[in-house]
Amino acid sequence: MSGGDNLDFEIRPNPAPVTAAERDALLVNPGFGRVFTDHMVTVRYADGKGWYDGRVEARAPISIDPASAVLHYAQEIFEGLKAYKMADGGVAMFRPDANAARFAQSAQRMAMPQLSQAAFLQSLREIIRIDQDWIPQSDEGSLYLRPFAYASEVFLGVRPALEYLYLVIASPVGAYFSGGVKPVSVWVTPDFTRAAPGGTGAAKCGGNYAAGLSAQAEAIENGCDQVVYLDAVERKYVDELGGMNVFFVQDDGNLVTPPLTGTILPGITRDSVIKLAERAGRQVTERPVSIDEWREGAASGRIREAFACGTAAVITPIGTIKSPEGEFTVADGGSGSVTMGIRKELVDIQRGRAADPFGWVHRVL
Repeated sequence: MSGGDNLDFEIRPNPAPVTAAERDALLVNPGFGRVFTDHMVTVRYADGKGWYDGRVEARAPISIDPASAVLHYAQEIFEGLKAYKMADGGVAMFRPDANAARFAQSAQRMAMPQLSQAAFLQSLREIIRIDQDWIPQSDEGSLYLRPFAYASEVFLGVRPALEYLYLVIASPVGAYFSGGVKPVSVWVTPDFTRAAPGGTGAAKCGGNYAAGLSAQAEAIENGCDQVVYLDAVERKYVDELGGMNVFFVQDDGNLVTPPLTGTILPGITRDSVIKLAERAGRQVTERPVSIDEWREGAASGRIREAFACGTAAVITPIGTIKSPEGEFTVADGGSGSVTMGIRKELVDIQRGRAADPFGWVHRVL
């Protein structure tokens, strides 16, 4: 179901872009996902034709038929990554090839056509080039890129669609934490699970997030920032947070993280943390961790820290863990912690302030 490896993109500049003054005002405090650039990328797919009609055009509403397959059967996938202003003034993306690979894996799981890595990467480069002035100059700012695809065929039968639309939109974002990185509180939900074996847990599809909104609301009702899911079979092992992977820092400085068994999203930040930790001489073990082990480890000091990681916030220390059985705390993840040390190293690589030992940084400008 793959299209050709390469696509030509027709450039149609926005005839009425936001003025420089308006753009500068928006970039003072863009928040996260509230402000958008002047352009978007679109590529169409038809069965028997493959991917075609690549365009960079003015960002605008999409016309969609009420019988479009995505509205009824949720054939949809997406990615999230960032472009950064580098220390030397250039612009680069962080590990977009990994996003391309995961996008293809998600497409396969959702019975959708796979976009080639070359076309995926080119679509990102095109929107960065035309909207580069939207990248915040602040130290914590970046351009968040959202590639996504959905079933656009007008058809109500239950089968994989024969037509799809791929798009990329871009949003300038500031610091995820306006007051600096602070430990978050998490709620261990007793009622909801994120994914089950054989399900779509390893795919980045919108349905996984929609199914988690009730659990997130439950977390907020209990005074927490995020929800923690346990496994769907035994309801005892930690899977992941609502939108982030989780790590545990042992008393010897080594790390433990739940294994990728099909129910957990294979996070790109997660993989980066593993590689950086191992390069620094830390042992990283991927194995199941029960909520009881976390509680007892925090009490004994065997588990010194815990943190969540993902594209939006990079790395976030976890402070308080609440559940119907009570609550407990772990170390606050201060500036001298293992958590914040890994976070600093990762952010410095992303922004060109430190050596890139793995070739993760992809220059665009």
